Amino acid sequence: MNVILLEKIRNLGSLGEQVSVKPGFARNYLYPKRKAVPATGDNLKQFEEKRAELEKIAQETLQCAQDKANTITSLTLTIPAKAGEEGKLFGSIGPRDISQAFVKVGIELEKSAIQLPQGPLRQLGEYEIQIILHTDVATTVKISIVPEA
Repeated sequence: MNVILLEKIRNLGSLGEQVSVKPGFARNYLYPKRKAVPATGDNLKQFEEKRAELEKIAQETLQCAQDKANTITSLTLTIPAKAGEEGKLFGSIGPRDISQAFVKVGIELEKSAIQLPQGPLRQLGEYEIQIILHTDVATTVKISIVPEA
């Protein structure tokens, strides 16, 4: 199934590209999130008319993500957690907990932006976490997990 992308999508294509995707991916993800439209003649004409507007929106989104990345890079988050004597946590620290820590310092961040390739954090200590804010903007932030007082 061919679609026209309305924004840049990692590992798929850029704004305005016609790409071939599986019907389920288009139907369940791309169309509901307004990231693509079917590649028909009418949609192609409409897209060409709106191209400048969509490119402007994409540029603004990219700039916003870069500004947020500059703010995040300078931060060191401290997350208190219950832990045993050897530094092992009772439970774990996942994307939801990290997102809530960002909210406490005044930065809205989606859970899906937080990358934990080794899974949830289960030990006290300092970690560097990758945050993906946009397909072109990724940054790292230092997180310090300390024992609760």
